[in-house]
Amino acid sequence: MLEIYFIRHGESAGNRENRFRGRHDFPLNQNGLRQAEALSEVLRELHFQAIYSSPLSRAYQTAEILARGKQPVRVEEGFNNISLGPWENVPKDEVRKKYPDLWKLWTTEPEKLSFPGMETLQQVQQRSFAALQKIIRNHGEGRIAIVTHRAVIKPLFAAMLNIPQPYFWKIHMDTAAYSIVEFRAERGFTFTLINETHHLEDYVREDTA
Repeated sequence: MLEIYFIRHGESAGNRENRFRGRHDFPLNQNGLRQAEALSEVLRELHFQAIYSSPLSRAYQTAEILARGKQPVRVEEGFNNISLGPWENVPKDEVRKKYPDLWKLWTTEPEKLSFPGMETLQQVQQRSFAALQKIIRNHGEGRIAIVTHRAVIKPLFAAMLNIPQPYFWKIHMDTAAYSIVEFRAERGFTFTLINETHHLEDYVREDTA
């Protein structure tokens, strides 16, 4: 059995300021660093055979704090955040006013959202699930951690559970939260914990956009 810890990165200025983030490389803010430390502390007794991360700073910093210098963090491009093109680093309220029709899609059925420069959620799902399958083949059993982003975790979980569209707003994931999934070849994926936040004292709940 392979036990997989799926971790959303700690808080960045983009989260606190309610901006669309995408591939914009926000680092962790001070609260995000505290969140990552709290995450590392609560998981410190666990041994991870490997820790994988999105290449973006906010995820990689979270992964490095989790690793505590005991092992290298392995960057996996398949877990990079969704590309949002012209929306990246733009306040969500500004997008809501400028693109009301696209905003409505984002807040109701983002699986249908598409505009020039944007990577669709279907594309995110395909490449993140392919990356996960590769990692499973390489490990087989033990325990690993994957540090990535909300817009990766949601479509990835939907693929793992065969949840049809629309699925995005049916799954919630907070900054520096972790979920635990077991994989067995004969059984597939078993979710044992989703969006654990008991170790966090301060986080922005992003459940409307």
